[in-house]
Amino acid sequence: MFEQRILQLIKNGEGITTEFKTCRNKLNRDVYETVCAFLNRHGGTLLLGVNDAGVIEGIEPDAVDQIKKDFVTAVNNSQKLAPPAYLSIHDVVVENKHLLFVYVPESSQVHRCNGRIYDRNEDGDLDITDYTEQVSNLYLRKRTHYTENKVFPYVKLEDLRSDLIEKSRNIVRIHTPTHPWSDMDDMQLIQSAQLYQADHETGRSGFTLACILLFGTDQLILSAVPAHRTDLILRKVNIDRYDDRDLVRTNLIDSYDRIIAFAQKHLPDPFYLEGIERISLRDIIFREVASNILIHREFTSGTPTRLIIEYGQVRTENPNRARGFGAIHFESSSPYPKNPVIGAFFREIHRADELGSGMRNLMKYGKAYGGSDPEMVEGDVFRTIIKTPEFASSLNLETADKHETPQVTQQVAQHVTQQVTPEVNKLLSVIKGEEDRATLQAKLGLKDRESFRKLYLRPALDLGLIEMTIPDKPRSRMQRYKLANRSQ
Repeated sequence: MFEQRILQLIKNGEGITTEFKTCRNKLNRDVYETVCAFLNRHGGTLLLGVNDAGVIEGIEPDAVDQIKKDFVTAVNNSQKLAPPAYLSIHDVVVENKHLLFVYVPESSQVHRCNGRIYDRNEDGDLDITDYTEQVSNLYLRKRTHYTENKVFPYVKLEDLRSDLIEKSRNIVRIHTPTHPWSDMDDMQLIQSAQLYQADHETGRSGFTLACILLFGTDQLILSAVPAHRTDLILRKVNIDRYDDRDLVRTNLIDSYDRIIAFAQKHLPDPFYLEGIERISLRDIIFREVASNILIHREFTSGTPTRLIIEYGQVRTENPNRARGFGAIHFESSSPYPKNPVIGAFFREIHRADELGSGMRNLMKYGKAYGGSDPEMVEGDVFRTIIKTPEFASSLNLETADKHETPQVTQQVAQHVTQQVTPEVNKLLSVIKGEEDRATLQAKLGLKDRESFRKLYLRPALDLGLIEMTIPDKPRSRMQRYKLANRSQ
C-alpha cells in the first residue's frame, strides 16, 4: 500500500507540497533549502532518488544508510537549519529501486537554511531573505496562527518535569536506537524539538506554551492555560449526568495515556482480522482520536475538550481555530496542522503519525468497527462522531431492576448492534404482552406522539426488536405491539 502511495505521488508530479531530487550516492546541497521552504510554507513530501521528470532512478544500495545519517545530522544542526527540526527519513523500495521518503510538516516557526530564509511556491524554493515584506508576512503568519509558540521567559528548566523528558527519550530509544535525542541532555532535547524559542516582538527567549503543555507540572500548566482540561465522560445509563468520568488536567503525554485507558475500559474490542493477523480496531481508532484531540486544539480557548461515550457512538468536541465550516469530506479535504510543534513531538514519541494519516485510519477502520463512516465537522468547535458496537454483556440498562423481564434482556442480548439507543431500551422494558401505542406512550410518560414514534417506536421496529400484531395494516386502530420472537 505504501508503494502504491509513492507511485501516485510520482504520477501527480512536483508541486507546492511535493519535490523530487536525484540522489545516486550523496545528498544534493539544495535538499536542505527545500526542507526549509516546506517548513516555512505548508509542509510537503520529499522523494530522493526520483528526477525532475518523475523517472525513478533510485539510490545506490550501499549509500542509503550514509545518506540517511547525513540527512538527520544536518537537519538537527542549527548551523545548517535554524531552528533545527528532527525529521524522519524512510528507505522504501519501489520497482526494485531504493528511494528515500521524507515527510516535512509545516512548522510554526520561521526557519533558515545556511542563514537564508526560503519559501515555497509552485515553481520551487525561493530565497526571500532580502525581501522585507515577504519575510515580515511570513513571521506574521506564523505568529498569528500558532499560539503554541507563546514564549514564557520566566519559566526555568527546573520548573519542568525531568521524568517526562526522560520518558520521551526512552520511547524514541525503543523505536529508534540511534535517535539524536538519545545522547542529548534535557535542554538540548527541548531545543531540538523547537520547544525553546525567541519572541521576535519582545526580544526575549524562553520555553514555549507547547513545552509547558508537554513537560510542565500540573500547577505550571494551569497557571499558563487555566482552562486546559479534557473531560472524559461515559453516559449510557444515566444520560442526564454520567456513569463514569475522568477530568484530565495534566500534561499532554499523560493525558494521551488516560484517554486510551478510558476508551479501553468502556468500549468493546470485537474480533477483527486484517489478512491473517488480528488487529484491535478500537485501539487503532482511539489512538487517532486521542492524538487528534490533544494536538489539534486551540489551547487559549475557554471551551473544554470532551470525549463522550454514549450508546452506539463516541462524540468528541475540541476548541478549534477553524479554517472552514461544515462537514469534512475526506476525499476533498487537505490536512492542516493546528499545533505543528506538538504534532511533530507526538510523531517522534510514536503517539501520532504523519499529518493526514489519522483521518485515513478513521475512515479505513471506522466503518468496520461501528457500521458507518465517522463524521467530522469543522467549526469553532471541531466535532467528530464515531459509531461503536454495543454488546449485550456490556449493557447496564437503566431499567435493570426487579421489574425487568428476562425476555427484555434476551431481546437486547440477541441483537448485537451499535444502534440500540437508551430510548429503545426503555421502550423494551415497558412492553408486557401486546399493547397499543397510547398505552406504551403513557407508560413512558411521553406527551408528544411524534417524538414517541421517531425516537422509540420506529427505531425498535426497524431493528426488529418489536413487531406489529397487524403488520399488513400499520395504521389500523386495532394495532398492537409486542416483543419480537427472536428464536425463529
